[in-house]
Amino acid sequence: MSETSFDVIVIGSGPGGYVTAIRAAQLGMKTAIVEKADLGGVCLNWGCIPTKALLRSAEVYHNMQHAENYGLSAKPSFDLAKIVKRSRNIAGQLSAGIKHLMKKNKVTVIPGFATLSAGKPAPKVHVDGKAYSAKHVILASGARARTIPQAGLEPDGKYIWTAREAMTPDTVPGKLLVIGSGAIGMEFASFFSAFGADTTVVEMVDRILPAEDEEISKMAQKSFEKRGVAIKTKTQVKSVKPDSQGVTAILSTDGKDETLKFDRVILAIGIVGNTEDMGLEKLGVKIDRSHIEVDEFSFTGVPGLYAIGDVTTPPWLAHKASHEGIICIEKIAGMNPHPLDANAIPGCTYCHPQIASVGHTEAQAKAAGYDVKVGRFPYVGNGKAIALGEPEGLIKTVFDANTGELLGAHMIGAEVTELIQGYTIAQKLETTEHELMETVFPHPTLSEMMHEAVLDAYDQTIHF
Repeated sequence: MSETSFDVIVIGSGPGGYVTAIRAAQLGMKTAIVEKADLGGVCLNWGCIPTKALLRSAEVYHNMQHAENYGLSAKPSFDLAKIVKRSRNIAGQLSAGIKHLMKKNKVTVIPGFATLSAGKPAPKVHVDGKAYSAKHVILASGARARTIPQAGLEPDGKYIWTAREAMTPDTVPGKLLVIGSGAIGMEFASFFSAFGADTTVVEMVDRILPAEDEEISKMAQKSFEKRGVAIKTKTQVKSVKPDSQGVTAILSTDGKDETLKFDRVILAIGIVGNTEDMGLEKLGVKIDRSHIEVDEFSFTGVPGLYAIGDVTTPPWLAHKASHEGIICIEKIAGMNPHPLDANAIPGCTYCHPQIASVGHTEAQAKAAGYDVKVGRFPYVGNGKAIALGEPEGLIKTVFDANTGELLGAHMIGAEVTELIQGYTIAQKLETTEHELMETVFPHPTLSEMMHEAVLDAYDQTIHF
């Protein structure tokens, strides 16, 4: 094959695209990847990784402010420019790492924006006037922040930010409005409030983090409010208008309007799939509200064309995109991978306190017709949590009362984003309460609470 002919061309180098390209190369396929910006995509450069770097700075600063609780003394201060620089350096380091991985796996990197046209056995790929052919084309073009221009909810580069602008702030706002209380919104509320921003979070529905178990959402709201973050649920943003003094926002709660002034606004109201200007409609690709419809193995219905990650169906998570890509390419290679079970994908929010979950919430399990057993264990009952100075939190488990199947697990507190994988593995192995109860958890660890939350579902908890 020539340098313009490949077995597989992947469009987009985020965690879905670059992982798929590497797996394709491992399977002996001649592979190319097209990227219009930096290798690693939005997640690595402007999402998952740099935000975690920012949040780590906020966490350390928070702990320094409470040094006396640990028998220490400190006079903390911060340099926002250095915090942002550290975050950007980490993103740059990892992007360079993806470049190394592409070279190591002999994946051809094609810089530029890709468009598609009809072809066989797969659509032709065009980049900067050059045509490329492949037996299989995999779209991993990702997504971007949703905006609502008619309400003024679109970034202006100065006063109104999406996550991208919020990652490189020129200032810590005196008064900050965060529109949307999902993972992105609450992470930025956590970051900026830690450094002194008077922060207000607005959410249209009746609770923050609406995708989480209701009990966890309520605990998160209580924790944020305790730290001075104002939460306005059942509230609609009717308009935001920037001026020389900042932003004027009109908020409507239960039909009552109020006009408030803010220095900055962060939009965190969802995402839009990157499907425009690629020629997808002409090919017959089915697109629903900006996201591509695919089958269980990521096939679009157009011969030779597949789509994975945020440009397709939810949940819109990096690890879902990576796993989806591997399933897709292994199916193409003639292997027999299992379809992805969206209900078995863990979700994590890296605010303070951290939140993590997998599977059904208690309400979802009941709505699905299950007779449930629910277990809970609070952080205050765990010796390691108290020793860490992190006594606020909860581990919650949901079981099928008839079979002992673990239907879901929901956590809030220190390091739960690291703990959740234990329950994820348990679900994958189809573990019941019996195996979890007989598992020996090390002491003293936070993970002991995972054991106790199982025991509590069956009225056998020991330490609370």
